[in-house]
Amino acid sequence: MTKIRDSYFDNAKFFLILLVVFGHSLTNLKSDIPEIYSLYTFIFLFHMPAFILISGFFSKHFNKQGYVKNSIIKMITPYLIFQIIYSYFYYVTGYTKAFKIDLVSPHWTLWFLISMLCWKLMIIPFSKLGKFGFPIAVMIGIGSGFIDSFGTDYSISRTLAFFPFFYLGYLLKKEHFTELLTRTSIRIGSLFVLVGVYLACHFIFPKALQDWVLHDSSYHAFGLSNVEGGLTRLAVYTVSFITIFAFMALIPKKRFSFTTLGKNTLYIYLLHGFFIKTFVLFPIYDNIQDLYQYSFLFAASLALCYFLASRPVRLFTKPIIEVQMPHLQQ
Repeated sequence: MTKIRDSYFDNAKFFLILLVVFGHSLTNLKSDIPEIYSLYTFIFLFHMPAFILISGFFSKHFNKQGYVKNSIIKMITPYLIFQIIYSYFYYVTGYTKAFKIDLVSPHWTLWFLISMLCWKLMIIPFSKLGKFGFPIAVMIGIGSGFIDSFGTDYSISRTLAFFPFFYLGYLLKKEHFTELLTRTSIRIGSLFVLVGVYLACHFIFPKALQDWVLHDSSYHAFGLSNVEGGLTRLAVYTVSFITIFAFMALIPKKRFSFTTLGKNTLYIYLLHGFFIKTFVLFPIYDNIQDLYQYSFLFAASLALCYFLASRPVRLFTKPIIEVQMPHLQQ
C-alpha cells in the first residue's frame, strides 16, 4: 500500500467517523428543522455503507493462517465487553430501570461488530464467486427484508442488507479508486451529485427513507408487500452507492493534520456513544433549535473526535479496544 493510498483512506475514514458522531448527535433533534432532518437522512444514506465498503476493500487477505480464529476473537471480545459496559451505563444514567445484560440485541452502535464478523466469514465462500457474487449479495440483501423475524437480534437484518457494500468493497481494486480520483470532471460532477442527493432528501424523497436506510426492519413493518419492499430497497441501494462514490471522489489524497485520526477511528466509534448519550440528558440539548446552535454541535462533534483519538485516551482504553476491528485501523 502506497503512502498516497494510506492518506486517502485515512482521510476518508476521518470524514466518515466525523459524520457518524455528528449524525448520532442529531438523532433526537433531526425533526426540529426541515434542513437538519434532511441532513440526517443524507448522512445515513452513505456514511456507514461507505465504512462497510472500505472494510470490504481491506478484507482481501482472508487466506492467512488463523484468519477465522482471529476474526472471531477481535469481534466477539469487544462486543461482549462493550455490551456489558453499555448495560451498566444505561442503568446508571437512567435509560433503563433495571440492570440487565442482553447479549442478543446489540446496544446502539455495537451491531457493527457482529455484522463485521459475519461479513469477514461470508467473504470466504463468496470470494469463489468473483464478480458474479455481487448480484447474489444484492439479492440476499433484498431477500432479507422478506422475513419478519430478521430484525435487530444478532444484527441479522443489517448483516444481510449491508453485505452488498462489503462485497463490492472486496471486489474493488486500487486502480478503481485511482481512476476515480484522477479525473477533475468526476470530482466536479460528484459535488453536484452530493448536492443533488441532499436536495432530493429535502424535497423529493419521502420521510420514511430515514427508516429505510437503517436496514433493520422487514418490508411488512413498512406496510409494503415483498415486491414493493424489494424494489424500494433496490432503489435505496442505488442512491447509496451513487452517494458513496461521489463522496469518495472528493476525498483528498494528500496528508493533513487530521489524517492521523483516520487510523484511530476505532476508538472514536466505540467511545463516542457514552458522551452523546450523556449529553442528551442535559436540558441544553433540548434547547438546540437554530442553525447556529447546530453549527456548534458540529464543532463539538469534531472536538470529540480529536479527543477520543488522542494518545491519552487511546492508552487508557487500549486494553479493551485493541482487540477490535482491524478494518477501522487500516
